[in-house]
Amino acid sequence: MKGRSLFNRNFMLDTGINFVVYLIYYLLMVIIAVVAKDQLKASLSEAGLASGIYILGTLMARLQLGKEIELYGRKRTLYFGIFFYLITTLMYFYIPNLTMMYIIRFLNGMAYGVISTATNTIIANCIPEERRGEGINYYGLSTSLAAAIGPFLGMLLMIVANFTVIIVTCVVLIVLCVIGCFALDVKEINLTAIQRKQMKKYTFDNYVESRVLIISVIGFLMGFAYSSVLSFLAAYTREINLADAGTFFFVVYAVVITVTRPITGVIFDRKGENYVLYPCYVCLAVGLFLLSITHTSPILLLAGVFVGLGYGTFMSNGQAVCIKLTPSHRVSVALSTYFVALDFGLGVGPYILGSLHSTLTFQNLYVVAACTAVICLILYYLLYGRRVGGQARMAAQEDTLIDYE
Repeated sequence: MKGRSLFNRNFMLDTGINFVVYLIYYLLMVIIAVVAKDQLKASLSEAGLASGIYILGTLMARLQLGKEIELYGRKRTLYFGIFFYLITTLMYFYIPNLTMMYIIRFLNGMAYGVISTATNTIIANCIPEERRGEGINYYGLSTSLAAAIGPFLGMLLMIVANFTVIIVTCVVLIVLCVIGCFALDVKEINLTAIQRKQMKKYTFDNYVESRVLIISVIGFLMGFAYSSVLSFLAAYTREINLADAGTFFFVVYAVVITVTRPITGVIFDRKGENYVLYPCYVCLAVGLFLLSITHTSPILLLAGVFVGLGYGTFMSNGQAVCIKLTPSHRVSVALSTYFVALDFGLGVGPYILGSLHSTLTFQNLYVVAACTAVICLILYYLLYGRRVGGQARMAAQEDTLIDYE
């Protein structure tokens, strides 16, 4: 591993494929509730379900593949996932009613779960070990940029075009991913006979990696909090007459994470996860609170800065923590556990928050989301952060004693 370039060919290809897959996911996520309401006359909670049911399909795929991707083979999983993603995206051309929309969203979510699990697992072997935090942050930049550019494109295309044009755009992007998959050199993990036998068993450990449960639970809550932005920002900014600024919210988000991501990766490697993750929770809480009180474009865009620093930074650094805590043959299970929790938060958030909207205003919903980010900070400190911080201090003291001797 040592001596390898971080930006090698496989790293760039896998990162690019991951970017496009997530871009399409976020592009459709931010507009699907609007499509359901405007074209299929759905209520806000039904529209929220159209967003959230996608995640249910993702969860099923992630749970199964986290256990079996090494058994099926990473390359085979990658190929199957990308073709399944293409087919289920083509199905969006026919949505006569809400039931059909739910079915298509569920299947498309499964396809997304397959391909994203494959790319997230493959990347671990594309990064030199001594630059793990930095590499994962650059890779995670593809996800975070997709989380910013996807909604921006979706909201923009809904203004200047229609849903059919959006789906055509998505199909073209997936075809490019198919080409990229065939050019990617995928390194398989050679399992021992004992490891292969163990991973075939239907046990709790084969579906959930206990080493990453804490960061995964926090990831669920972070996803829940961010879902308020992803699913309802378009409707909220229309309500407060800031639709144009709402479109640029995601541009600001993208710029912020692009500038800060390389820095946070270096901090992770040199100082440890606490120096990166504590600020994430604070920034997300501040950003969501600003959304709850905004009535002007500058405050809305400032909220985008803090949300980017919060959720955008957390996503990849949470992934880096998972890789740090687990042995190589368990990385796929660990990442499955983490992303299942993260996606589950993104999935149930729109439905729960959409249901609360019958009694709470959008402003109050963003206060609830901000409080959720504060809970993440408290849980992280109590269950993980103070223990890691104590270990880091002990290691620093030992290094000082060694240098003194």
